[in-house]
Amino acid sequence: MGAGHVGLYTAMRLSKKLRAREAEVIVVDPQPHMTYQPFLPEAAAGSIEPRHSVVPIRSVLRRCTVLAGRVIRIEHARRTATVAPVVGPTREISYDHIVVAPGSVARTLPIPGLRENAIGFKSIGEAIYLRNHVLSRLDIAATTTHPAVRRRALTFVFVGGGYAGIEALAELEDMARAAIKYYPELSVEDMHWVLVEATMRILPEVGPDMGAYTARELMRRGLDIRLNTRLESCVDGRVVLSDGDSFEAGTIVWTAGVKPHPMLADTDLPREERGRLICLPTLQVAHPDGTPIDGAWSAGDSAAVPDLTADKPGVMCSPSAQHAVRQARRLADNLVATLRGRPCKEYRHAYAGSVASLGLYKGVAQVYGIKLKGFPAWFVHRTYHMSRIPTLNRKIRVLGDWTLNLFLRREVVSLGQIHEPRETFTEYAVSAPSGPNAAQTAAPNQPARSSQ
Repeated sequence: MGAGHVGLYTAMRLSKKLRAREAEVIVVDPQPHMTYQPFLPEAAAGSIEPRHSVVPIRSVLRRCTVLAGRVIRIEHARRTATVAPVVGPTREISYDHIVVAPGSVARTLPIPGLRENAIGFKSIGEAIYLRNHVLSRLDIAATTTHPAVRRRALTFVFVGGGYAGIEALAELEDMARAAIKYYPELSVEDMHWVLVEATMRILPEVGPDMGAYTARELMRRGLDIRLNTRLESCVDGRVVLSDGDSFEAGTIVWTAGVKPHPMLADTDLPREERGRLICLPTLQVAHPDGTPIDGAWSAGDSAAVPDLTADKPGVMCSPSAQHAVRQARRLADNLVATLRGRPCKEYRHAYAGSVASLGLYKGVAQVYGIKLKGFPAWFVHRTYHMSRIPTLNRKIRVLGDWTLNLFLRREVVSLGQIHEPRETFTEYAVSAPSGPNAAQTAAPNQPARSSQ
């Protein structure tokens, strides 16, 4: 269930490990691709072609049965999953083993105006939309003669100082800084980029000193960093912050954390207090007393997996792509071992470190205790993710994008029309008349056409 990092990597490894006719692997996901989320900021900024940051499911899972739809209910007591296809009635699928990996969704708060005016940053669709939206705000600002409209268009607010928020903010600001050179009516100083973070730290994964360096680097570029500040309201685009400030913003991006997929509530599998499935280090779903549940597996954002490398007991693996990919491999190996009557092995992986991009040739990283910043960190960031994205096809395409960017200027054109592709057609299309003489009225002077 699910073809994200866990689902795709597990299915790929099962395809390699299982013998022909040994088992049937069924993958259910509503999307035809897996999104490699660490590349979303670069896809939004135009450093990577968006299609190169996704992996087509059917082309890499040729030995699997792929169903386009959603699992809406799991009754493990009956070993059945209810699937809602993209089109058509729901159906029940029986199984022997199930890998529950629906991933996570944005964790939002009941803030007035948030649902109506903000956008998340977890899908390729959101990344493409944000790119086109930011560039279109430059067009609006350059065209209008109204100062308030210009200020609103050039104000961009990002809520959340974790990986997603920092990388999205830094990459898009870098892109806009390059694009604004083509707008003689505007200057870099006209733009107002705001980061709102409820705590006193950003990028906690790279440590306090590297997080402080990131804040200084962003402020040096003129970004407005609001720490220990909360978003109180954004009704009609008017941002109200807990520090008492308020202003109009044409772009509001919510990246303040994730939560397990709500679909997990529609299963009979045990969950912990945060809504994740209770798992053993072997990636088997378990009862609260630690008894494994036969035939149920999970990993990634949906699973509470004990971190055996932690200094103290009770610590769970973080919801990161690094853990998800490695857990998927261990899960697939354990599933094959179970089918063949062999014992399972525990997932044990020391966290290698963290890397983050802050725009072209800029980054911050902490890898195996070594702290890097600037160009070296940016290079490590790209090298690491190049090694992680699945399939040689995608590696070559991404490398080609990066190589071209070394010699060619960044593409800064907006393709905003793709979000409303039928608008022009419907604006000028002639409405069909109604009534008994509709056919004659529609084309009164048209000669009859031969049936041949």
